[in-house]
Amino acid sequence: MLVLHSVYTLLILVPLCISAEDDPTRPERNPCANWMGGAPGYPGHNGLPGRDGKDGNNGEKGEKGEPGAKGQKGDIGEQGPSGPEGPRGFPGPQGQTGESPFLHRSAFSMGLATRVTTPNVPIRFTKVFYNEQRHYDDTIGKFTCRIKGLYLFTYHLTVYMKDVKIGLYKNNKPMMFTFDQFQTNNVDQASGSILLALDVEDEVWLQIYGEDFGGIYGDNLNDSSFSGILLYPGYETK
Repeated sequence: MLVLHSVYTLLILVPLCISAEDDPTRPERNPCANWMGGAPGYPGHNGLPGRDGKDGNNGEKGEKGEPGAKGQKGDIGEQGPSGPEGPRGFPGPQGQTGESPFLHRSAFSMGLATRVTTPNVPIRFTKVFYNEQRHYDDTIGKFTCRIKGLYLFTYHLTVYMKDVKIGLYKNNKPMMFTFDQFQTNNVDQASGSILLALDVEDEVWLQIYGEDFGGIYGDNLNDSSFSGILLYPGYETK
């Protein structure tokens, strides 16, 4: 019975060995090697390399973060060397012309051309030595202040035939008097000077004071004179 079972098993396996030899795709080898334990399998093929993912889409941009805290101020660096001198610039525009000192000048010097005897009215000095600003009006015999400031007034009068008493007036108020007594067969001089602070429109003049004091003489050779000049202007002009 045992012999029959062995023969039966052999008959089943032999065709398997023969059929393996008839497979043309397999490499040549002993087809019945290790037939009791079965033939070993063949190694499989290596798979294709996978994609590296470099061509993938970029993700969405994240939100802007909060600004960080301000850092401490650094130390002041050392001063660097001076750079080379730059090119010379173009000349700037010309400045405005400043005020001329002549804009604040006021002066006059007038002479008496004829004898004066009329009292209590301004004496008209009509001979012009200097009156560029025309602040002395020879038609009325008065100086009118056009620039506020400090003025010096002087007068020199020839006395002849009568005594002289002369008054210097400011706005109808006598500021000073000068008296000179005439000496027979002699020519004398009466003079005076005064500093006055004037405002614009103040008036200054000379006039004979009293009926019996009109001995002021003047002609083209022997003049009496009246002068005034601004010493310190207050720059209020008109």
